[in-house]
Amino acid sequence: MAKPQTTKPRSPPPAATGEDKPPFHPYLVLAMSVFPGVGQIFNGDSKRAFMFAFSMLSLGWITYHLTSPDHSFLGRYAGGVFVYAMSILDAYKQARLRWELWHLRRRQAQAARDSES
Repeated sequence: MAKPQTTKPRSPPPAATGEDKPPFHPYLVLAMSVFPGVGQIFNGDSKRAFMFAFSMLSLGWITYHLTSPDHSFLGRYAGGVFVYAMSILDAYKQARLRWELWHLRRRQAQAARDSES
């Protein structure tokens, strides 16, 4: 006979306090995304950075070998350039999300402290 599974109640995300370090500003992450994968590393997601870098190199290599020499540079590496552009957008989006959530939690913690006093 199987035991019934008990689920632990989910605790709310930790409230931001004055000691919490804010995430990097989204515009800084966007600027650092010029180098492939660095924006994801700034966001603390090194696995995602590796995935984007590997995909960019792989698709760049594939499109290079599928095109003829008379294509432009952009045409020859179109797959890699596409993944590179997506990595820049992804890094900014993730940084913006982390930034907004951090500020939201900070405002909620401040409101909770204000209501207690």
